[in-house]
Amino acid sequence: MIAIVTGASSGFGTAICRTLVQAGYRVIGTGRRADRLAALASELGDNFLPLVFDIQDKAMAQTAIANLPDHWQPVTLLVNNAGLALGLGPAHQAELDDWEQMIATNISGLTLLTRLLLPGMVARNCGQIINMGSIAGTYCYPGGNIYGATKAFVKQFSLNLRADLAGTAIRVTNIEPGLCGGTEFSNVRFHGDDAKAATVYQGVDAIQPEDIANTVLWICQQPAHVNINSIEIMPVAQTFGPLQISRR
Repeated sequence: MIAIVTGASSGFGTAICRTLVQAGYRVIGTGRRADRLAALASELGDNFLPLVFDIQDKAMAQTAIANLPDHWQPVTLLVNNAGLALGLGPAHQAELDDWEQMIATNISGLTLLTRLLLPGMVARNCGQIINMGSIAGTYCYPGGNIYGATKAFVKQFSLNLRADLAGTAIRVTNIEPGLCGGTEFSNVRFHGDDAKAATVYQGVDAIQPEDIANTVLWICQQPAHVNINSIEIMPVAQTFGPLQISRR
């Protein structure tokens, strides 16, 4: 079993790589930070292959996938994990560059990797795609604007993949996490403001990367006739609030 995990250099991606290798997978971990992928390769050994490229770069991604060593093919599992949020301001104050980068990574990068690997899965009638969505794709919150919209895309894209793949044995799942600690998510969102990022998780027993990695493995371990369409995960500390009403 061979898996590709995008965004493998930190957070969910690193935890997913560790968990899959421990479960017997051979894992290709992709990311931009060569030093972190090299360190992960030293830790995980011969069953991990670091593949350095930016999923926002179409030509680079195509070359990386096309030049995979023969013994690292065919890929049977794609975990589209790479993604990010940038900013938490209202739409009329947001940085356009932030919006464009979220779209380029969360949508364009995810669809690119899917399109590159899906034909082989269909030809072999064997494979699984796990997309990393978010509860932000379902529930709105102030400042979520483009980030939430990209995750809504991931949710609908996952469902439409299932529709297109009717009659095949290929499985597709969208994982939708809530508040998760132990990652760089909020540090990136707040452009490196670590103090501000820390307040997001203060006093909260948040979901951890290992929880998401264990969920990925559980999905993969279901019988071949079972497809988990989507799975929504929150920490117990996070739940639903009332709809906001602005009163005069």
